[in-house]
This record gives sequence, C-alpha cells and structure tokens, in this order.
Amino acid sequence: MDQKLAMLSKVPMFAGCTPRDLTEVGRLAEEVTVPAGKVIAREGSSGHEFFVIAEGNVEITRGGERVRTLGPGDHFGELAMLGNVPRTATATATTPTTLFVLGHREFATLLADHPETREQVLRSVALWISEIAPGKTT
Repeated sequence: MDQKLAMLSKVPMFAGCTPRDLTEVGRLAEEVTVPAGKVIAREGSSGHEFFVIAEGNVEITRGGERVRTLGPGDHFGELAMLGNVPRTATATATTPTTLFVLGHREFATLLADHPETREQVLRSVALWISEIAPGKTT
C-alpha cells in the first residue's frame, strides 16, 4: 500500500472502506504542497474540500484563538464539505505542508457510487459530532 492509501486508511471516515473503495478515494485525492503561513481554510468561508495532512503542521484557530495543531495523519474540512455550511475554523500551515485534498464534486461522486463508503463516512461524522456535542457527559 502506498503512502497516500496508508494515510487515508487511518482517517476514521475511510477506515472501514473496502480496498477497492479506498483505492478510489486515493485516486480522487490530489496531493498539494503549501508553504508555511498559507491559510488553507478560513473560518466563515464556504468549504469545498476535505484535507488530510501527509506532512507538516496546520494550526486550527476559531475566533482568532488557537484550538489545536494538527500533524501528519490528521484531517479537517469534512463538516463544511458534507453539510455545505461555512467553515467552523481557520486552518493555517505552520510549516511547509503536504496535503491530500478531496474536492466536493469528487467526494459527492464517491459517496454516490460507493454506498459502503457513504455509510462509513456518515457513521464516522455522526460519532465525531456526538463526541463534541455540548453538555456531553462521559
């Protein structure tokens, strides 16, 4: 398995994909390198891509406050792309960063053509939302 597929297989919403579906995700994901300081996604803007970090670090801020720093294997952008809602945070590369980028059109086609992948994505996002829900008790 190449680096891209290995990285994508660890993303929770793709973890349960069949090898065939994972290969399709890999085929659709474009590799992009951005310099340090580049804003990748801006809070409040419309989102049309989902990102997986292959190399480098990305700082996530909300309302100008640092929320967390993401590194290789981490991902962001799924909610804006899935729900066609504004970005909930700003993502800025803090080092030269290589990303695997899946665009909205490609992602929609993948979900339409691969029902097992669609189900895995929906389960993963529902779980993630339930984990961050306000007032959740553990």
